[in-house]
Amino acid sequence: MIKLENISFDHCIKCTVCTIYCPVARVTHLYPGPKQSGPDTERLRIKNPQLLDISLKYCSNCKRCEIACPSDVKIADIIQTAKWRYSKKEFRIRDFLLSRTDLMGTFGTIFSPIVNFFTHLGIVKYFLDLIFQIPKGRTFPNYASMTFRKWFKEAKKYQNKYLEKVVYFHGCYVNYNYPQLGKDVVKVLNALGKGVIITKEKCCGVPLIANGYIKKAQSHGRHNIRVLSRALPNEQTRIVSASSSCSLALKHEYPNLLELDNSPIANNIAYITQYVLEEFEKGNIPNLKPLKYTVAYHSPCHLERMGNVAFTIELLRKIPGLTLKILHSECCGISGTYGFKNEYYAISQAVGSELFKIIEEAKPDFVVTDCETCKWQIEMNTQYTVIHPISLLAEAIE
Repeated sequence: MIKLENISFDHCIKCTVCTIYCPVARVTHLYPGPKQSGPDTERLRIKNPQLLDISLKYCSNCKRCEIACPSDVKIADIIQTAKWRYSKKEFRIRDFLLSRTDLMGTFGTIFSPIVNFFTHLGIVKYFLDLIFQIPKGRTFPNYASMTFRKWFKEAKKYQNKYLEKVVYFHGCYVNYNYPQLGKDVVKVLNALGKGVIITKEKCCGVPLIANGYIKKAQSHGRHNIRVLSRALPNEQTRIVSASSSCSLALKHEYPNLLELDNSPIANNIAYITQYVLEEFEKGNIPNLKPLKYTVAYHSPCHLERMGNVAFTIELLRKIPGLTLKILHSECCGISGTYGFKNEYYAISQAVGSELFKIIEEAKPDFVVTDCETCKWQIEMNTQYTVIHPISLLAEAIE
């Protein structure tokens, strides 16, 4: 568990700016905000665990409180740790299934036509709501018929011709739901003259953390650190991910939340747009054709927490012909598995309502975002298709 010196709640100056920025506290009276649920109540919980305020369960772990905090208090980490340490443990099959992305993804891809058909049926959604408390209003992402890893077996043959290599942490979404994004990443990296290496990775652990399976998350983290470090040809080789949450886990959640030593890979990790933009700045720019699109960019909360939004925006500005509208920073509300639970669904939708309104008013051709669950939430609640910035760049490469 987290050591007290790592979360430093005594640095809180009680300015309450975190509560002002909290999207959940803004839409429901059930949650008093991160200041009270985090640093304030942590002092009481240490003295007496029975003083747990159960309202902290409404925290979505979007980490906007940590973005806003002027004292660098790990507020979201304090709240997450309190959930694990003090809350009553009860097994729920729904939370187990939502957290096992590799298990569900393997099953889903094998039987993808059947799974995709049935999960969109109203009667199936009704029973999922009734039995598992998964809201019937929630749209499920489709599973791919072929995983990214299976596709890469063929693409791997062509990677050795590139002298420099990049290790790609693709994540569960790319592997099971949307291999096209992984293909686009490979295309972009190859266009930069970089060969791609993938490892026998496991889920980064974010869904496990969100559903309270901490030991399992630590096990996944240790495995990923081990296989990624072994895959590095040299100390200069970078590890990239196109998922904002996966990148956050590798870089920050492992050492800060799971207390894992990620030093063997910490200095090698870079979010994909940061890495590509660095290559562009060195003059390593492939030929790009103009894209006559107007796109609206939504910055995911976890990408903001890492401070990497500026890299994505600047990379999008490098695409010729593109008209870029940068949307006001708002949480989409889904927060991973949070929006797949009945007890939080209404809050999830209320949190994202302002963003959906802003998108509709922008009238873009597409919405662009770096986060897979933001994509699901926006596509479910607006008329617009959502694409990843790397997919847009891949389309522009001649």
